[in-house]
Amino acid sequence: MREQISPNYIANQIRLLRTQSKYTGSFVIAEGDTDARVWKNLVDSTKCRVEIAYNKDNVVKVLNILEKDNFAGVLAIVDADFWILEGTFPSSSNLLLTDTHDLETMLLKSPALEKVLSEHGSEEKINNFGKDIRQTLLESAKVIGYLRWASLKFNYALKFEGLAFSKFIDDKTLALNESKLLQTVKNNSQKLGLDEAEIIAKMDSLKTNAQDMWYVCCGHDMICILSIALCKALGTRNSKQVEPDVLEKDLRLAYESPHFRLTQLYTAIQDWEKTNQPFRTF
Repeated sequence: MREQISPNYIANQIRLLRTQSKYTGSFVIAEGDTDARVWKNLVDSTKCRVEIAYNKDNVVKVLNILEKDNFAGVLAIVDADFWILEGTFPSSSNLLLTDTHDLETMLLKSPALEKVLSEHGSEEKINNFGKDIRQTLLESAKVIGYLRWASLKFNYALKFEGLAFSKFIDDKTLALNESKLLQTVKNNSQKLGLDEAEIIAKMDSLKTNAQDMWYVCCGHDMICILSIALCKALGTRNSKQVEPDVLEKDLRLAYESPHFRLTQLYTAIQDWEKTNQPFRTF
């Protein structure tokens, strides 16, 4: 059903809210329901409404439709994904990107991670882990990040949904086995004939020393690795207690306004407010 909701329909709904409901505040267009929950917790609901476009492409299209109508007070926020690494930047001042690869990585980069570790982890195991947990998650997830990027850039059309992370992540050290990752992804994508050496070469071609791993790593991948960690390396939970969906929800709940106010995105929204008065979000 959501896939059938067109950008024109969403744009019309926003127009109707302004005209029929006489709503005079601003609008933030979000990619999906989970993103919208975070923004709804952060914005002032008396000044700003959060609307869902259901995917990144739709967000951009809805914004384009409204901008052509000179519709004022609309702001779109999307995941950066690989745009920054590709040198792709929004052409509209009303389109803003996350500070990192996606909203989930912004949550993981914030003190929300420590709150989730405190809730689900073992203090003894965390103290004995011996490595920086964020850095460890980044180190393993970056391999999947480069594979995702290579898949997009070189049209491998690999399928990452439903991956069994336990097949390539060591549950004690959280180290990633690249060969097992490639085999798991090939199986998951039903593309057993793909040349692993060729894929690795394509991944390597994307790497530079200057890249920020927070742009390379996908938040969902980091959370899946964290889920494994909390069962053995960092805690004693069973897998059901720390399923990725549970951890994502807990990270959203743990993410507070003071965390967001330290981000580049918050500063960018403040700048947007200055040039789009009287519209406000906070």
